[in-house]
Amino acid sequence: MKWSDTFDIAIALTEQHPDIDPRYLRFTDLLGWILKLEGFEDSADNCNEKILEAVQMAWIDEVS
Repeated sequence: MKWSDTFDIAIALTEQHPDIDPRYLRFTDLLGWILKLEGFEDSADNCNEKILEAVQMAWIDEVS
């Protein structure tokens, strides 16, 4: 996965952190969790706040 795989990241995060409400995440935590996902192969240097917001919104959509 890369940063452009927003929905795949959201699905993986939902599976890995089923008890987390993504509406109340700190982006620092979100970034760390994404970087630790199995199959994630991109650099933190390629990420920005806009990407993290997109992942957060996709995760919210996934769990609602």
